[in-house]
Amino acid sequence: MPIILPCKGKRPELGKDCFIAENATLIGELITGDQCSFWFQSVIRADVNSIKMGDRVNVQDGAIIHCTYEKAETVIGNDVSIGHRAIVHGCTIHDRVLIGMGSIVMDHAVIHSDSIIAAGAVVLEGTIVESGSIYAGIPAKKVKDITPELLKDQVERISRNYITYSSWFIE
Repeated sequence: MPIILPCKGKRPELGKDCFIAENATLIGELITGDQCSFWFQSVIRADVNSIKMGDRVNVQDGAIIHCTYEKAETVIGNDVSIGHRAIVHGCTIHDRVLIGMGSIVMDHAVIHSDSIIAAGAVVLEGTIVESGSIYAGIPAKKVKDITPELLKDQVERISRNYITYSSWFIE
């Protein structure tokens, strides 16, 4: 059974048709849109500040979403994929973004729409990722513009697929 805990009088508020894996953890002031999914061993800890996410956000296996006490909330838009074992911390992620596996996005970073953060990248505190770009490396830097084909094939496809995957677990 998933761990869903209140903290300081605030309890996670989930939209319609969300999937929560049996060992996912959701804590505190978390507000989600519809059709979000929280996969195995993911941790969404809104205990020290709020976490707000739009529709169709998938938080893949082992990913962590957190924030900074009294300094940095986490805001995530629509159609966002948070890859396996990624860390998203106190930042803003706009719509149609792929956060690659094992990447880290730090406080006050802003990831604009239609972007990809490559697997293993480290987006430093305060970094602004421009719309329509791919950032990679440590520290993450722009490596190229995203093509419409790549946006459709990677960002949009993965977001849609996770809605399908979650349907396999809902009885």
